[in-house]
Amino acid sequence: MQGPINKHQLVAKIIEWLEEDMPYGDITSQNIVFHDHKVQASFIAKEDGVICGIEVMKLVFQTIDSTIVFETFANDGDLVEPGFIIGTLNGPLDKILMGERLALNLCQRLSGIATMSHHYAQAVKAFPVRVVDTRKTTPGLRLLEKYAVRIGGCYNHRYGLSDAVMIKDNHIAGAGSIKNAVAQVRLRVPHTTKIEIEVESLEGLKEALRLGVDIVMLDNMTNDMLRAAVEINQGRAQLEASGNMTLDRIVDVAKTGVNIISVGALTHSVHALDISLKFLI
Repeated sequence: MQGPINKHQLVAKIIEWLEEDMPYGDITSQNIVFHDHKVQASFIAKEDGVICGIEVMKLVFQTIDSTIVFETFANDGDLVEPGFIIGTLNGPLDKILMGERLALNLCQRLSGIATMSHHYAQAVKAFPVRVVDTRKTTPGLRLLEKYAVRIGGCYNHRYGLSDAVMIKDNHIAGAGSIKNAVAQVRLRVPHTTKIEIEVESLEGLKEALRLGVDIVMLDNMTNDMLRAAVEINQGRAQLEASGNMTLDRIVDVAKTGVNIISVGALTHSVHALDISLKFLI
């Protein structure tokens, strides 16, 4: 579940983010603090949650200055509480100040996603269902946000538009019908590619099943409709429930017998975990 981050992609993004934050350097730190002024600083959790992004933070500082030493006291996926020291930094003060905000922004957001994913995963752990994310991610952060979802205990849906077929309402409208949309896709994509189609009614589900698609997304259906869909399906396709999948509702949805529950809130409506960096100067 907890697949690795592509480090080559990540380094390129960190360089881009650092250039965004200081295109001509840090004119405050570099004109006040001498490079040989060495300090120690600690990353401290200020609320309960699941930590995520420790190696990302380390890479931020190593990209700025390879002499900075980052000692960690937790791993991604660990539960932390207020006052827990996540890790310590030792190195030049000016260089640490250059990376402080980027490192915190990333770790706080990823930890928020991991924390929310943990709550969803724990809620349905007694059921044979997967909670998955969506493409509702922050532009430029999908690589990391989907990693954080896995760290929290949930799963990834498709990464992007290139790696899976998902026929939605606007595709169907453009093709004229579900049948035409599926037929057009099958003419052009490799036979190894799974086909998912979104339906809003039980009649739409029946048509999708007649066409032999692999996955059917049941969009914004009531729990009664989801139970009926499972009965109609009889295990022929994977059924994905989507739309308004709140934490309060997730257990009842899992009880309907669907295979997958997709939750956009895992990445688009998270509360960043409160983490601070304290210096010993």
